[in-house]
Amino acid sequence: MAIFALRTTANREDQVIDFIQSNAQKKGLQVYSLIRAHGMRGYIFIEAESKQIAEDAYHGVPYARGLLPAPVDYKEIEHMLEQVKVQVNIQKNDIVEIISGPFKREKAKVTRIDQTKEEVVVELLEAAVPIPITVKLDSVKVIRRDTGEGTETNE
Repeated sequence: MAIFALRTTANREDQVIDFIQSNAQKKGLQVYSLIRAHGMRGYIFIEAESKQIAEDAYHGVPYARGLLPAPVDYKEIEHMLEQVKVQVNIQKNDIVEIISGPFKREKAKVTRIDQTKEEVVVELLEAAVPIPITVKLDSVKVIRRDTGEGTETNE
């Protein structure tokens, strides 16, 4: 088992990971993990049984540029992975405030949480028609738990 660095188009790392994950599942490949290192653009890491399996996993994937020739030692990327160890304390039906992006300072209700992609689907409270919006987990902060004591919701 080894870790291989895959060059990608910058800012397309998440899309490449989604495609590789789908490929690996369809083809039944032994890909153990896909890593997007925090703060490192243009590269993702594939943990697989062999270099051939890693190549098969990204074959035909848009924005994937190619594997680096040698495997990467875990110690070389370990320092980039420690920041991911964060316990998320967001639950369905929580009232959150969006703290970044175009909906900054808007209040919303959580409808779904995707831990693997680190995303949360919310519906804006002030909107006339509830439209689901997907934002990153670190773009929201919980301001109230759904305990039935709220005064702001118009339900």
